[in-house]
Amino acid sequence: MAGLELRGVRKDFGSVAVLKGIDLSIADGEFIVFVGPSGCGKSTLLRVIAGLETATAGDIHIDGAEVTRTAASDRGLAMVFQSYALYPHMSVHQNMSFALENMGVPKAEIARRVERAARMLRLTDYLHRKPGALSGGQRQRVAIGRAIVRDPKIFLFDEPLSNLDAELRVATRKELAALHAEIGGTMIYVTHDQVEAMTLADRIVVLNAGRIEQIGTPLDLYNRPANLFVAGFIGSPRMNLLPADAARMPRDNFLGDAVTVGIRPEHVQPCAEADADLTVQVDLVEQLGGETFLYTTALGCPGDLKVTIRIDGQSALARGDRLPVRLRREHLHLFDSAGLACRPDPIPARSHA
Repeated sequence: MAGLELRGVRKDFGSVAVLKGIDLSIADGEFIVFVGPSGCGKSTLLRVIAGLETATAGDIHIDGAEVTRTAASDRGLAMVFQSYALYPHMSVHQNMSFALENMGVPKAEIARRVERAARMLRLTDYLHRKPGALSGGQRQRVAIGRAIVRDPKIFLFDEPLSNLDAELRVATRKELAALHAEIGGTMIYVTHDQVEAMTLADRIVVLNAGRIEQIGTPLDLYNRPANLFVAGFIGSPRMNLLPADAARMPRDNFLGDAVTVGIRPEHVQPCAEADADLTVQVDLVEQLGGETFLYTTALGCPGDLKVTIRIDGQSALARGDRLPVRLRREHLHLFDSAGLACRPDPIPARSHA
């Protein structure tokens, strides 16, 4: 296994700059997830790392060796694609062993690696089947197994679960987490799925318009977003972002120069009218059994200001109901006119006493 270092990596397609100077260090054994909106450059960055695209500028180092102009086949990486990319006329065993045979690996070693990967991925009973006789989840496991047998320096995953239904995504996500724990490999994973990013990653890299907005652990990004983009992107439902003068809160010594207040849905609480920072009107109630989401409009505020509220358990509220709410002060995020966080740590640190 190996670490990865990117220094000033750029990628242009003609006159269009897709990656605009990426600096990133990934430690040996880390599980890193790239997230960002469509077109932000996350899949392009993965392909540049893989060698499937050539960097326009900058340096790429794998395990300490500079590989910026090294062919994809010589980088020692393995990529798992969204489309599985299996050979339909080959059995599962043949799909997993094909690359090793081309590399001249001895037959006994091939058999050992395929058997080990099949056991890890629960594919032993399917080794003689062809991809067409497998479910989507099984085919994705074959694609992952094909990467495992190569014993790569780094695993690269390009939205590997997006073709699976919700139940299979959850099951396969658990298998990926268990796989990483077992083999300890360096893994880089591209996804648009918030839950995948939050549950799989050691660290998340948030990309926007070809640049890195923030890097951190899932809870670092959730609790301490560096700017408005990360605040609005990480979390589902997204953070509420309100003009600082919309809520009835004192500005002096509290809001300071903030122009935007951020608050997570779970930190907006129904309260007595006298204690309210806002009064909202319910537009939609989303009953999920163990929790309820209220999608509301703030009353008495300029514009169509939407506020999402999460309530534990079930609620008798209905569309059209009015509700006074307070914004929990210790969980507020404040942003200045440039969109940057005014305070580096808006949530008090946990006591270790």
